[in-house]
Amino acid sequence: MRASVNLHINASPQKVWGLVSDITKMGEYSPEVVEAEWLEGATGPAVGALYRGHVKRNENWPVLYWTTCKVTECVPGQVFEFAVMMGDKAVNTWRYEFKASPSGGTDVTESFDLGDNFLTKLWRPLGGALRERRNARDMLRTLENVKAVAERA
Repeated sequence: MRASVNLHINASPQKVWGLVSDITKMGEYSPEVVEAEWLEGATGPAVGALYRGHVKRNENWPVLYWTTCKVTECVPGQVFEFAVMMGDKAVNTWRYEFKASPSGGTDVTESFDLGDNFLTKLWRPLGGALRERRNARDMLRTLENVKAVAERA
C-alpha cells in the first residue's frame, strides 16, 4: 500500500525542506501528528537519527499512540525520509522530495509506503484502501499547512 501527493510551494527547496525536516514542528502541520521529539541525543535531521512521534489517528474516534521513527534518507533541499519502526523493523516509510520548479519555488511530493506483503494485501480490501485515501488527504493538508508557513513574508 502506498500513496503520494504533490504541491507547489512558492519558497526555495532549502526553506521548505527545513520546515518539513524539523520534526518538532510537525504537530503544527499534520492533522495526525500531535508532537515529536528527537531521541538518543539527536538534535536535528540526519541519517540514523531517531525520534518519537505522538500520533492522533483519525478525527472521529481518535486513537493516541507513540511511534519511534528512524531517519533513513536526509539530503538538505532534496529529500527527507523516515521509517516508522517496530523494534528493528521498518513497517512504514514516509518520504518528502523537494524539486526546484523551473517557474520558481519548489514542487514537493509527500508519500508513504507500507510495502507489499501478505498483511498489506490482506488488509487493503478490509479497510486499507480507505486508510490509503485518508493518508493522501492528510498528506495534502500537511503540505498545504507547510505552504502557508513557507510563503509567509
